[in-house]
Amino acid sequence: MWTQRLMWIAWPAFLVAGGLEMLVFALVDPEDLHWFGHPLGLSRSGVYTVVFFAFWILTMVSSALTTLLAMSPFELNRCPVPEHDRPDDCRKTPSCS
Repeated sequence: MWTQRLMWIAWPAFLVAGGLEMLVFALVDPEDLHWFGHPLGLSRSGVYTVVFFAFWILTMVSSALTTLLAMSPFELNRCPVPEHDRPDDCRKTPSCS
């Protein structure tokens, strides 16, 4: 189930990051970018790569928060350990049954 959720997060974020990169670099030339008044020490491809991964990480965080907020209370509060392997204190709580 976690691999499926990871794909729910990563794949849309990948698509959005690609779209954002195309939109941003249609308007901005990577060689005109400066960091604290100094030109970046990266080639165009390097800037494209770094910015794509930054966009991807940011959109993955957004998708992950959406996925977390969409989880039901049962999914968040269930005991992940099978009943016969649970520690004694988990057996006593009603949320683990």
